[in-house]
Amino acid sequence: MEEKNNSIIQYERNTRRKILMIVIGIVLCAAVLVCDVLIGSYSITKRELLYTLTHPADKSGMAYIIIWIIRLPPAVTGVLAGFALSLAGTTMQTILNNPLATPYTLGVSSGAGLGAYVAIILGIGTLSVLGRYLLPVFAFVFAIIACLAIYSIAKIKSFTSSVMVLAGIGMNFLFSAAQTLLQYMASAEELQTAMFWLFGSLSRSKWEDLAVLLPVVVLCFIYIYMNSWKLTAMQLGDARARMLGIHVEKIRMRMFVAISLLTATTVAFVGTIGFIGLVGPHIARMLVGEDQRFFIPMSCVCGSLILSAAGLAARVIVPGTILPVGVLTSLLGVPFFFLLILRKKRSVKDA
Repeated sequence: MEEKNNSIIQYERNTRRKILMIVIGIVLCAAVLVCDVLIGSYSITKRELLYTLTHPADKSGMAYIIIWIIRLPPAVTGVLAGFALSLAGTTMQTILNNPLATPYTLGVSSGAGLGAYVAIILGIGTLSVLGRYLLPVFAFVFAIIACLAIYSIAKIKSFTSSVMVLAGIGMNFLFSAAQTLLQYMASAEELQTAMFWLFGSLSRSKWEDLAVLLPVVVLCFIYIYMNSWKLTAMQLGDARARMLGIHVEKIRMRMFVAISLLTATTVAFVGTIGFIGLVGPHIARMLVGEDQRFFIPMSCVCGSLILSAAGLAARVIVPGTILPVGVLTSLLGVPFFFLLILRKKRSVKDA
């Protein structure tokens, strides 16, 4: 009886610790968001920031333009985009039981980028109102094609992790080659417009983009979190998950659709930003473990924090120049990627 009570106390203590880690992550993310709005070539005081945020109707003065039109949309977009990419990476790693599986490494981001690129070449992306809604549609169609191709190849080969990664690498090369071909055939004006999607940037974000991105992120998060216990069970293997009454194939396909929707919407507005879906989930896994009830929100918070910090660094590293945030995340993600591979190889040798 005493041992049972100790187990309950330990479980409650671990639960409180995991909740505390999520809260700390949210506070840090909010702090980076405030710094992102305050720091820049035009200095904003904390009093000006507080007044401008609490009095949005007062449009007089430079502070309103700097905060509400120039700095706040990219800052909020960075939070939402990091949230979405990390959520997509977390879900993909869980349903495929592969710690290296992300929309970026498996070619889903490249597919979405190709869809957005095709929309730009066709002139759809330049449409003022309609283009903002059709661009994510094109990106989603190509992202779901990438997911279906990877899923079909892996299903033929019995869903092994190595086959899944190889299929994703193949799709990544295929979509990258298609993008290169379109770049070669595009005009100088089309090429200049499309470079934004190739490098990944938050600087061109607007409130209209957030009106599309926010509902997608919220709905996908709610759906994925509602199925968190099923995702936790799938980590035990497909056979055990089926014994628990879970329709594995149906859940996997639905999650692929959610991943495609998250990736496509993000890529359509901020371009191809790599490795957020890899770094965020692994940091969250080290902090709160594999329980999806805590792992999913912690991963989303980590993704938001990383991309917000990268967006801030992109503006302050070189004064007067905004670097592509996709370049910074790749510089962070590639060493982390190799570190994971070396750790996995070392654990296999130890076993």
